[in-house]
Amino acid sequence: MEHQTFDIAGPVLLTPKKFGDERGFFSETYNERVVSPLIGDARFVQDNHSLSAPAGTLRGLHFQIDPMGQGKLVRVVRGAIFDVAVDIRLKSPTFGKHVAVTLSAENWSQFWIPVGFAHGFCTLEPNTEVIYKVTQYYSPECDRGLAFDDPELGIAWPKVAGAPTGGYLLSAKDKTHPTLRDLPAAFA
Repeated sequence: MEHQTFDIAGPVLLTPKKFGDERGFFSETYNERVVSPLIGDARFVQDNHSLSAPAGTLRGLHFQIDPMGQGKLVRVVRGAIFDVAVDIRLKSPTFGKHVAVTLSAENWSQFWIPVGFAHGFCTLEPNTEVIYKVTQYYSPECDRGLAFDDPELGIAWPKVAGAPTGGYLLSAKDKTHPTLRDLPAAFA
């Protein structure tokens, strides 16, 4: 499995091998023995699958606070996304910085986002499907968010052809998240 690390410690881009012939393809998308040395001992407890019908759907930036902090291994099985992880670990030298990657069914890459990062994505194509493994169960009590458009984060969200008027399609909840400056301390 190919992998790439970043200037911000923690996130890792993983690209599994695909073996194809006239019948289609086979790919081992996760193997604990191969992935653990790259991302640490992550125990996945839940798989999530989302479909975003319109291009320009923006989900995030989401995270869960302790004791239910979630690491995520994100991949796209149809379409493409601009995927972002923001470091919200208070004492981290890269606090408030982010990593952005493009994940698609075509490039077959996966993005590891560890606990202590806010995560969000914008769909680049209609009918995009995202599957992600998480290291902790969903907890409404620990569910939090960060404003995707906080200028302090400096995220260059893409302009998406065919996106809804006004830029992006967001949930009501995602329109109300605080900025980094107003975010209560979450991860020491």
